[in-house]
Amino acid sequence: MDGLLLFVSRLAGIVGVVVSVAAVIVRLGGAYTVPVLGIEARTMLLGGIAAIVIGCFSYLALLAEHRRGG
Repeated sequence: MDGLLLFVSRLAGIVGVVVSVAAVIVRLGGAYTVPVLGIEARTMLLGGIAAIVIGCFSYLALLAEHRRGG
């Protein structure tokens, strides 16, 4: 279980950062939508933030499990 939580937290965090940075780059380029995907940059940014939050909660669950002695 610890390995799975650690994997999920790292993967979600990395994906979240990459998606957020891509959304910022698109928006700084002057576009409101991502040309290839056809979605708005702010939607992509929210998705990236959500992934980062999932990664944080997964890591928090891992820390709580270790503290409990499990």
